[in-house]
Amino acid sequence: MKMTRPAVLFVCVKNGGKSQMAAGLMRASAGDAITVHSAGTRPGDAVNALSAAALAEWGIDISDEVPKPLDPQIVREVDVLVVLGGQAHLDPIPDTRFERWDTDEPSERGIDGIERMRLIRADIAARIDALAEQLIRH
Repeated sequence: MKMTRPAVLFVCVKNGGKSQMAAGLMRASAGDAITVHSAGTRPGDAVNALSAAALAEWGIDISDEVPKPLDPQIVREVDVLVVLGGQAHLDPIPDTRFERWDTDEPSERGIDGIERMRLIRADIAARIDALAEQLIRH
């Protein structure tokens, strides 16, 4: 059974970087209008410090978040399932909108550290704004 307000689940491998950034950005963008979850296919031990620092620059605090495994119940209940990056593999779920966001990977161009995270943040933020608008309007 789907939730009453739109719900989205962001997934990456470790649930420490991109999916946590996406969840933080969506919460900041949509507030209480959208239920936001994040998870990893193979969760790591902690949120990526540079991911947290990049969001902190925009006043978004994800430093207390903890990587989580996929919860089958949440997977069944969300309206949109977004897989970030090419390394996490998940099959589409019946009756659930499925998106794969092949996010910018600045390290492939020799860009690392906080500058890498700022570019990833910008890429994800643009996608978040579009998705939030679609879900809130719907």
